[in-house]
Amino acid sequence: MKHILALLLLLISFNVNGQSLKKTFKFATFYTAFSGGNSIADDNVYSVTSGLQTDVVATPFDYSFTAGIRKIARFGYENRANAFYNGTEKSYSDAATVGKVKGFEFLFEADWRRQQGTNFLDQNHFLRYVAKNWVTKVEYVQDGFADVQYFEGSQRGRLKITDNLSLNIGVAQRISEPYGYDALEEWMLSNGNLHYTNLAIQEGYTVDVSSSEYYNPSGNLVANSSDVWEQVVIPVVIDDYVDRKRNELPSQWNHSVVIGYDYYKYSKDFWMHSWVSVMPYHLRVDNEYSYFEATEGEQWVDYSGGLIFGWRLNKSLGIFLEGKYNKYWNRAWHDFSVGLNYVIL
Repeated sequence: MKHILALLLLLISFNVNGQSLKKTFKFATFYTAFSGGNSIADDNVYSVTSGLQTDVVATPFDYSFTAGIRKIARFGYENRANAFYNGTEKSYSDAATVGKVKGFEFLFEADWRRQQGTNFLDQNHFLRYVAKNWVTKVEYVQDGFADVQYFEGSQRGRLKITDNLSLNIGVAQRISEPYGYDALEEWMLSNGNLHYTNLAIQEGYTVDVSSSEYYNPSGNLVANSSDVWEQVVIPVVIDDYVDRKRNELPSQWNHSVVIGYDYYKYSKDFWMHSWVSVMPYHLRVDNEYSYFEATEGEQWVDYSGGLIFGWRLNKSLGIFLEGKYNKYWNRAWHDFSVGLNYVIL
């Protein structure tokens, strides 16, 4: 998918409705930020096999480096308190289908982070154009925590029902890895167990049954008992095999019908912003790596949505709820926050 990012960067120079490049970037903000902190405390591991021995398992510090450029009009409930973007902001409204204003908006953001010793890369890039009767959007998403990565484009007709509510319907195109592909299927036995020893041998491991010794492809001893082999080595073999097979396969296209709505109402004491997109029908393709293989030829439903709600009940008490939820190819990722504020007067 390396060509996708290049495509997005090229599209940003495209003049929408004759806008000049200078006008396109007017009021846009470019930002970079680095933040860090200690991770979980060091853990002492004790062993008594050759007398008391103590090993220390240390986890490197957590960090996050964020870089991006954005031009997105803020909704009424979004009150930017910080003088600068520091890379830690979380704006659920970025995922909405329709922005606050008509016209061209964009976001390009990448976040390299390490958490509890594990490295992740999160990316969110999109260009969106909203008109009175239509909206189009091109987007690239990579969520390292959810292990999901895809490119999506959509073109939708838009019908405004009220000043606050609009419906949309159109088509969407997505490119992703073949999420329906099961790399371990060919190694499954009739009783439902995995033929993991043969899999490991194919991957270059050597098994000496007589001495219960197991060697990796480099010839190094990695286990001297079946327990260590099954509980420690085999999970690594399976994980490496699945990752390699996934990376070898070509990306898959999904062409889908998409329908949805956007609702936005704001006042000083009450606001609600809600949006939903549903893909109930997908173009059937004859491909052994298509997600239709995972559903045995049946249609499936992908969807995403978000809700931002705030209510100041009186001068002292206020409640809020913010969150978004996505489920594509039976892979779900979401985040939310909920709480209340009480000001003592």
